[in-house]
Amino acid sequence: MLKEWKRYEAAPEAKKLARELDVTELTAQALWHRGFRTPEEAQEFLHPEEMPFHDPFLMKDMEAAVERIERAIKKREKIVVYGDYDVDGMTATALLVHNLRALGALTSYYIPDRKKEGYGFNLKALESIAESGAGLLVSVDCGIASVEDVRSMGGLLDIVITDHHLPGENLPPALAVVNPHRSDCPYPDKNLAGVGVAFKLCQGLWQKLKGEEFAGDLELAALGTVADIVPLVGENRKIVKAGLVKLQESDFLGVRALVEVAGLTDKEITAGHIGFMLAPRLNAAGRLGSGLDGVRLLLSRDIDEAERLAQELDSLNGERQAIESEILAAAEAELQAGEVEPEDMQAIVVAGKGWNPGVIGIVASRLVEAYYKPTVVLSIQEDGVCKGSCRSIEGLHMYEALTACKDELMQFGGHEMAAGLSVREEKIDDFRRALQDYAGETLSAADYVPKVTVEFEMMPHEVTFQMIEELSLLEPYGMGNPKPAFGCREIRATEAQAMGKQREHLKFQVGSAGQPVTALYWRHSELAPIVNAEELDMIYTPDINEWNGRRSLQCIVESLSPSRKERVFPERETLAGIYRYLMGIQKQQGKIPYSAEELAASFSAGGEHVSLYTLGKALRIFQELELLHQDLEGAHYYLPPVAGKMELDASPTYRRHR
Repeated sequence: MLKEWKRYEAAPEAKKLARELDVTELTAQALWHRGFRTPEEAQEFLHPEEMPFHDPFLMKDMEAAVERIERAIKKREKIVVYGDYDVDGMTATALLVHNLRALGALTSYYIPDRKKEGYGFNLKALESIAESGAGLLVSVDCGIASVEDVRSMGGLLDIVITDHHLPGENLPPALAVVNPHRSDCPYPDKNLAGVGVAFKLCQGLWQKLKGEEFAGDLELAALGTVADIVPLVGENRKIVKAGLVKLQESDFLGVRALVEVAGLTDKEITAGHIGFMLAPRLNAAGRLGSGLDGVRLLLSRDIDEAERLAQELDSLNGERQAIESEILAAAEAELQAGEVEPEDMQAIVVAGKGWNPGVIGIVASRLVEAYYKPTVVLSIQEDGVCKGSCRSIEGLHMYEALTACKDELMQFGGHEMAAGLSVREEKIDDFRRALQDYAGETLSAADYVPKVTVEFEMMPHEVTFQMIEELSLLEPYGMGNPKPAFGCREIRATEAQAMGKQREHLKFQVGSAGQPVTALYWRHSELAPIVNAEELDMIYTPDINEWNGRRSLQCIVESLSPSRKERVFPERETLAGIYRYLMGIQKQQGKIPYSAEELAASFSAGGEHVSLYTLGKALRIFQELELLHQDLEGAHYYLPPVAGKMELDASPTYRRHR
């Protein structure tokens, strides 16, 4: 999918900032792009370890929450920590339970079953907890939307809510509701994850009960903060930067076992490692098994148990990947079978019976990547209730969109970019129409063009070691602080070839003959013929490769796209030529390769150049006109017999072009 480049304008004021900070102008520009205008602001961002934490008692209801927990500890009341089944919820549960026990509390924890109970409070669970003899329930990462459930437990169970999700019109009638997003909460940092709010509660408890400043267990807080994709600025940045160091030498046996099973022992762990290696394994517990296993792992005090649980989560993660692929294929098939092309939809809503509700959120993200539309994936349960996961695009606030569609929903909750919901099966079509209407009214045509922010337009050989080393001060990267992306247009690459054990990765050279720089594009070896033949635009991040004591510059490719010269839409004559070419392959070989990259390269090898962009558009047009089909295995194309001329206006892609 082609992405529009969003470029920052160079700020002349950054030159002064560079002098005051004694850094390169490139680093100063990156700081300026992130909103830091003074040396003091920049130093605070670059060195969060020097920034003190905010007073936890600035948070509304923190005093009441701490006082009630203190009373429970002194009276030896049973406290139950009620968490969520995602990484944020599991780490928040483990962090609070660990600290309550350290403070002498009689504590247990409860994580709802994703399939049977769903997200947040449910009345049966609350009643069971009360009947077990608990005097106090403290929620983490959930509870803000459970107004009626909390009201129903009045007089039966004292409830303290800590959460970071957006409140609705009314707050639950709990003893305390600790949430920085409350309209009446003066806490200065609104970006905390659920585990961040739990961390602030621990700070309040240690301060009130022991007179101590608390800054421990930051590896747990970092895991949940990165996994929940909250902005890595302010206190989140301080938490994650310190927590990444602790991950390498954690006192938690379960954390050490998780790091080992992910193959990260003795490596410098980054926020990317959390997002792509550690968090998915923890998340697998809540998606396919039980979130309780994730908490058990994090709190384990037995090395054998910790290693066993880590191995089980590793296996579950592999199973999750296979299930995800199956559901994604089924969702794609449903989209393609519909009367309206996905490209013409304002929003995507797909549903399937028995789809694992623990995986549909990932599938929704994959569909957004493929079509760049607000997307909802629904799992239809046996009782006719559908559980859904939502992912949005820039310009559409998903929680506000669901609020506009609330008459069609049973319940919902979430953030700007992600949310969850429940809807009855018979209301799916009504909800689909309502969401598409809202998206159509809210988003413009420009909003449906995916965009990528390119901070610096620069050829790889122009980057220096000093630039790369200085930019590393901006780590950890994440939402609100993206890794700086570099872009270069109209490059001619050479020596493109497959590499890796499975020959799945792509390696090529860019730059002048005298200053070649190696470029690596993971999992895209199929592009080698195209890279050798076409003029390209490239987005990359510069890197330093160290091998046998030698350092060299290299670039890690984020995306390759055809240059403007190569983006030629196929008109009738070109389409006819490509069709004859495909027919020739079918006559000679009996079938047509499914790979557009292979077809574009072999077509150009015949003497007449056609870009991958042009060929891709042609293949789509042929499919829309029923002139090109896939075989049942999806491994090859074939051309069915046809009569008459191509009526190009019957193709939505061709009509949009016109």
